[in-house]
Amino acid sequence: MKVVKKRKAVDGKIEKGKLYSLEQATALVKEINTTKFDASVDVHVRLGVDPRKPDQALRGTVSLPHGTGKTKTVLVLCSAEKEKEAKDAGADYAGLDEYLEKIAGGWTDIDVIISTPSVMPKLGRLGKILGPRNLMPNPKSGTVTENVADAVKEVKKGKIAFKIDKFGIIHTSVGRVSFNSTQLYDNTKEMVSTLARLKPSSAKGIYFKSIFLATTMSPSIEVDVKSIPGI
Repeated sequence: MKVVKKRKAVDGKIEKGKLYSLEQATALVKEINTTKFDASVDVHVRLGVDPRKPDQALRGTVSLPHGTGKTKTVLVLCSAEKEKEAKDAGADYAGLDEYLEKIAGGWTDIDVIISTPSVMPKLGRLGKILGPRNLMPNPKSGTVTENVADAVKEVKKGKIAFKIDKFGIIHTSVGRVSFNSTQLYDNTKEMVSTLARLKPSSAKGIYFKSIFLATTMSPSIEVDVKSIPGI
């Protein structure tokens, strides 16, 4: 009964059919959280693109000003010569054959894999394991590089990768409930601004169809696209 009462109270704070400014939404999303843990705050952006077309299948990276609130576990797949460089930059794991064998055995207890270009051919056979978990390194996301130190530092500071799903929606975390509303505002604005810069020239009509903010287990709040500066 307590859960039902909490949910009713939360639902009552959101006006059905109302578009909230980003400033209002990032304050309200903290109020409607009912979990006892530090839930993720996620943004869901529906874009006017056709993901079946290669030039409209958006993917990329964004460095959130305040990070995601979660420390990413990073594995660097590289030669022995680069292991120290990776570890000194903050990588949790660095090496090659040992980790390829572990992944082949089902180990995926990591958030991000960074690889040097020479290692990529060896990862092909692991595509069925890494692909569905969005762990396959990709040059577009900056996770295939010779400069593993900078790549590790960027991920640890809050750089995240995103890609559009088959329905034309981007889902990604922009922080935690423990963030203040200004931090959530800054992170969400940076995410949306990044998507605006990535707009494919072939995309016609309305680009930003809808933007919603929600916590892990809360109802969603629709954001007025026009309230976001520069969009």
